[in-house]
Amino acid sequence: MLDVADVLEARQRVSEVARHTPLDYSHTFSNRSGAEIYLKLENFQRTGSFKIRGATNKLAKLSPEECAAGVVTASAGNHAQGVALAATRAGIDAKIVMPEYAPVSKVEATKAYGAEVVLHGVDYDEAQAKAHELEAEEGRTYVHAFDDPDVMAGQGTIGLEIVEDCPDVDTVVVPIGGGGLISGIATAVKAQKPDTRIVGVQAEGASSAAQSLQKGSRVALDQVDTIADGIAVRQVGEQTFEVIRERVDEVVTVPDSAIATTLVDLLDRSKTLVEGAGAIALAAVLDDAFEYEPGEVIVPALCGGNIDLNVLRTVITRGLVEDGRYLKIKTVLKDRPGALEQLIEIIADARANIYRIQHERTSLEMRIDQTEVELDLETRGHDHVAELIAELEAHGYPVEVLV
Repeated sequence: MLDVADVLEARQRVSEVARHTPLDYSHTFSNRSGAEIYLKLENFQRTGSFKIRGATNKLAKLSPEECAAGVVTASAGNHAQGVALAATRAGIDAKIVMPEYAPVSKVEATKAYGAEVVLHGVDYDEAQAKAHELEAEEGRTYVHAFDDPDVMAGQGTIGLEIVEDCPDVDTVVVPIGGGGLISGIATAVKAQKPDTRIVGVQAEGASSAAQSLQKGSRVALDQVDTIADGIAVRQVGEQTFEVIRERVDEVVTVPDSAIATTLVDLLDRSKTLVEGAGAIALAAVLDDAFEYEPGEVIVPALCGGNIDLNVLRTVITRGLVEDGRYLKIKTVLKDRPGALEQLIEIIADARANIYRIQHERTSLEMRIDQTEVELDLETRGHDHVAELIAELEAHGYPVEVLV
């Protein structure tokens, strides 16, 4: 099993490529949670995520023959970029298989770092199967995204940095996809501070590790469904699962709604851009997915910031809806001059801002003298939403909330 000596040995190799990322105290999230929150900003890492650490360590340990043959791997995006950059720096040819629906930004970044990209499959697992085919056909070395001791050791250097920068840490919260990140961090932290709690977090729609711990053996999901594409893995790794069982204190899950809200909060309050997998550790704290004491020193690992801009737009909208700051409604009014003006006046008096209005006069569900109106509104929280809807209904407008 992975040992802290492996992590310490990896540190020199990793430090030649990866950054020692900041640990930032957050007044906002500390006040909100009642704990002392220090954000491990691994989204500031080269390539935008922690994956460069494990990839660098793995490739540095390849034999000359393996380097000459080239490497192949599968990834939803972040591991792809890590392997691409590490391979280019080492002069190794790299071929990366990515899911067909991988974010365009991650695909283009991987190519820019110097790797050949093959798009295959609907998710990580199908891409991985294709990568193993290429491994056999071309004699390349497969670089696993998580289920490899050298990769785990590289990721574990984050744990060394956390303990150095925050020696009083009580709890470290880490995302789990395949388990490589938390295996490395747990190994590094527990060896130096055995009483520090390690909490793993998964999305509800990709909870293989959580289900595996409950069952006592690895569970393979039929499918995964989460906005956190970086941890959308059907099955936790074989080797990582053993480390998780021994060194991780608790694994919890959070809904996508909490991930979206936290992503927006980080952007809004901390001016910090993360992807879904990067927000999930803090989301577990803010969503009370596990118990903690007032004043407890908690370090959530913000593991990546590579979010596609189209996805970001969708997630921001979803997060604003969850916060009560964006409202889409449908109502009906008389199809006569001045009717729309009266509706707008009520909305303006309620201090809501209109983004968009759309009329629909052809619906068979309406009378001939009626028109249906959809409105996208900027609101100021759930109480404001309730007040606005009550005011509209008091004036005789039927209100259907669309989002």
